[in-house]
Amino acid sequence: MPAITFPRTPAEWAAYFRLRYEVLRQPWQQPEGSEQADDDMAPATTHALLLAPEGYAAGVGRLHPTGPKQGQVRFMAVHPAWQGRGVGRQVLEYLEAAARAQGLTEVVLHAREPAVPFYQRLGYTVVAPSHVLFGAIPHFLMRRVL
Repeated sequence: MPAITFPRTPAEWAAYFRLRYEVLRQPWQQPEGSEQADDDMAPATTHALLLAPEGYAAGVGRLHPTGPKQGQVRFMAVHPAWQGRGVGRQVLEYLEAAARAQGLTEVVLHAREPAVPFYQRLGYTVVAPSHVLFGAIPHFLMRRVL
């Protein structure tokens, strides 16, 4: 399996945001650009990119600190051709290692309902129902103590 890296080149950033758009926004008819957040380029934000040998993003995710000891994982996405092959786990483990390296002791995230069992298998617990994205996708606040 290819290694996870931080996107550095324009081509890597393009692949990273393309996957975020195709998996997390396009299926709900959201405009291109909606996959990007204002704090994506903040110095404390960590991005994870697993590139397929063909050069497209197989998996992505990001972590940003939300408090002195807490970080939030957002924008986790795995290319459909790579689902079920451990890519999501590898991306999440990379982000958790980055959180530990930053001295964070807790990670939170807002999981889409179908992804809740995935995160539970990796040690996250449901805290509470969160929000409904695009009027159609229930989310749950989850957390894990590192």
